[in-house]
Amino acid sequence: METIRIKSKSKMGRPSVRVESPSLYVHVPFCAHKCEYCAFYSEAANGEVTNRYAAALVREMEMAAGEGLAKPATVFFGGGTPSLLNLRQWEKGLDAMDRAKLTSAGEWTVECNPATVSLDKARLLRERGVNRVSMGVQSLDEALLDRLGRVHSREMALRSFETLRRAGFSSINVDLMFAIPGQTLEVWRKTLNEAVALGSEHLSCYEVIYEEDTPLFEQLKAGEFEVNEELACAMYEELIEVATGRGFAQYEVANFARGGGASLEFPAYACRHNINYWRGGACAALGPSATGYLNGRRTKNVANTTLYCEFIESGRRPVESSETLSPLARAGETAAFGLRMNQGWPYGAFAETTGYDLRSEWRQEIDRLTGLGYAEETSDRFRLTRRGLRYADWAAELFIR
Repeated sequence: METIRIKSKSKMGRPSVRVESPSLYVHVPFCAHKCEYCAFYSEAANGEVTNRYAAALVREMEMAAGEGLAKPATVFFGGGTPSLLNLRQWEKGLDAMDRAKLTSAGEWTVECNPATVSLDKARLLRERGVNRVSMGVQSLDEALLDRLGRVHSREMALRSFETLRRAGFSSINVDLMFAIPGQTLEVWRKTLNEAVALGSEHLSCYEVIYEEDTPLFEQLKAGEFEVNEELACAMYEELIEVATGRGFAQYEVANFARGGGASLEFPAYACRHNINYWRGGACAALGPSATGYLNGRRTKNVANTTLYCEFIESGRRPVESSETLSPLARAGETAAFGLRMNQGWPYGAFAETTGYDLRSEWRQEIDRLTGLGYAEETSDRFRLTRRGLRYADWAAELFIR
């Protein structure tokens, strides 16, 4: 399924057409245990439900292939915990992807929990085309792992990293969190140094966000702890200093990768799937709660595994909602996401992607952010400063139309 973008003649002069292959996101909704901070759709793993989901996902892949989806540029299995699926479930899913011509992506990522990584499973994924793993470590401090409700231990995380290397993975992301209640700057610094010493190719480091309907949010509301914004800022600065000082290049607010260079816009090991999101690219989405954007239309699957299976089993796509954004609304979202990246938005790339001139349509917002010292404007691009990236979410809201 190719996405065709037609540029507006009134905005850019002579219209042009660009055809591109979309990315593919697959949501695996199962977890061994729901973490205290998590607001993503997930549920406890259950053998019968998991088997039913795996069969439904195969059928949804066939439906998507029948509608023209093939040869995605990137593939990303997220969750939940995709590595909870057993070998047989993975084999069936991978066979279905082969039949649907969904396995030739240049980058294919699977999220893993350190407690569910086995050598057999890792080897199967690597042999069948998965070339990148994102491992949800979050912390290497046992007390903080308990605080977050994680099911793995520090030792499991270290052992699983070595298992992935033995299976042949040369591109591994380590996920970490900071500003966790009870976490000190010293503990964060120690975790960072230990994570970097593993030798991974990528780091994703996220500040804890207190989402409604999560245990952590309820604890905050009940006054069990307070948010220390000054400490969170210090941890973010420590992250940048340690990561960039040890060979990583920051290319997005929370993401760092090896393989950077002065002539490269993105480091060699940057996550291409996420870059596609931030640059306003198309993405197909499969699985419960998965959200996609194709041909100017945003769709979201039902966020209920049983209902998802019922839709598929009755021969229907499990779409809960669908909306078509106006060109300006879509351009505003694209501007907002792209500003999370260190390189910001090159004016030419933004115009090519959206059909709008960032400098004219968002002139007031650009001037406001540069006036605050949160952004800078050059002859060819607009981007947030290091200070501004700390408040990227707030800055992004200004560009929404």
